[in-house]
Amino acid sequence: MNGWATAGTGAPDEARTPEDVRSPEHVRAAYAEIRAWLTQTPHDRLQLKRREAEVLFRRIGITFAVYGEGGDPERILPFDLVPRIVTGEEWSTLSRGLAQRVRALNAFLTDIYHGQDILKAGVIPADLVLRNVGYLPQMQGLKVPGNVYTHIAGIDLVRTDENDFFVLEDNVRTPSGVSYMLENRDVMMRLFPDLLSAHQVRPVDHYPSSLRDTLCSVAPPNMAAGQPTVVLLTPGIYNSAYYEHTFLADQMGVELVEGPDLFVSENKVFMRTTEGPKRVDIIYRRIDDAFLDPLVFRPDSQLGVPGLIDAYRAGNVTLANAVGTGIADDKMIYTFVPDMIRFYLGEEPLLNNVPTRWCGRSDDCRYVLEHLDELVVKEVRGSGGYGMLVGPKSTRAEQAAYAERIKANPEDFIAQPTLALSTCPTLVEEGVAPRHVDLRPFLLVGANGVSLVPGGLTRVALKQGSLVVNSSQGGGTKDTWVLAR
Repeated sequence: MNGWATAGTGAPDEARTPEDVRSPEHVRAAYAEIRAWLTQTPHDRLQLKRREAEVLFRRIGITFAVYGEGGDPERILPFDLVPRIVTGEEWSTLSRGLAQRVRALNAFLTDIYHGQDILKAGVIPADLVLRNVGYLPQMQGLKVPGNVYTHIAGIDLVRTDENDFFVLEDNVRTPSGVSYMLENRDVMMRLFPDLLSAHQVRPVDHYPSSLRDTLCSVAPPNMAAGQPTVVLLTPGIYNSAYYEHTFLADQMGVELVEGPDLFVSENKVFMRTTEGPKRVDIIYRRIDDAFLDPLVFRPDSQLGVPGLIDAYRAGNVTLANAVGTGIADDKMIYTFVPDMIRFYLGEEPLLNNVPTRWCGRSDDCRYVLEHLDELVVKEVRGSGGYGMLVGPKSTRAEQAAYAERIKANPEDFIAQPTLALSTCPTLVEEGVAPRHVDLRPFLLVGANGVSLVPGGLTRVALKQGSLVVNSSQGGGTKDTWVLAR
């Protein structure tokens, strides 16, 4: 069986809000050629290409780890051959909105670690920031190079209608997934070069060089003479994103290091090499704040570098992303991002926030408990799709158990309406069927402003009817094509 929407189309929620089609008969113009290609290509050939893609991913070693599972947690991330398509006009709108949002988030981080004007103005309740575990008083008053806090950001978007995009969450600490965006494109280029060429798909392969240029643009004021030395600091092989760390270091042409590879002397950071110590100027760190420096944060950390924060304070090293950015992607702070845009930029938000209720407010909590079967409820500091309740997909028993968790610690939960997410055609065993998708574009912020490659990581919920796209919950990925026009 081949062609369009040939399997799994019976679920009403999938048929109502498609990314590519409103019905099997109505195809968005951007997908017309893909539809023709799918219709003309026999199903067994598509399945053969899918197996070839799996071999390529396995040969390259593109894996991810799932925490909390027994046995070998390393997996090949499922990849779907059918691309997600974004027109040039849609991308232009999205990129302006994303850049606006990240400029406001950086302004917020600069402000709360210095003048705290937004708290004094009462735009955001001070307690929500100053008592938040994501706010680090150790950063108060510390000036970071270029006033850039979140050098790399991944903003999760969902589409609900032809022109309606919502920001689902902001990832401004250590967003991951960009390696899959790049590898997905590489595999598609190997399998279907003519298809990409015919669509005039905008390239993404310059991301690693753009990342390095961005990092170098925010070199510390007291750096060593000559070109800055950049390293990527990883927690090591047991981290779920270790593949990405090795990939990015290799693509940028910088050293991949672990904590013991670095040391601090006279408030300067050095890397141990076979030729002796080498000064390090910029660290793209993929280690959480708490583990960066055992002398300042967790004393039991074996992952960080003793004295690193003193070197940071002395202006001798740049950390990307900056320490303390976690306050800006807290799910409660997310609700105030439109207000940040108005406060700092004097502009109206170009992208929508999802209406959000916080269970720390008694009225909101009562509403959430009374409508659990309709809402998506999340832990304020949760991630990876863990700890969520998707009301319409849950049982009465699951809702009752979740209600008890909310009543015990209401301030730890938010709730949002169940959005009618768009779907994208996806190759499944029976044919091509619609599956729900989201999109994580990656933004870079340096001394010269905000930039982003045309595309991002499209995650797809491979289970029919599922709204959870996270790889840790059985999701897969697609190549994202931003067209030239």
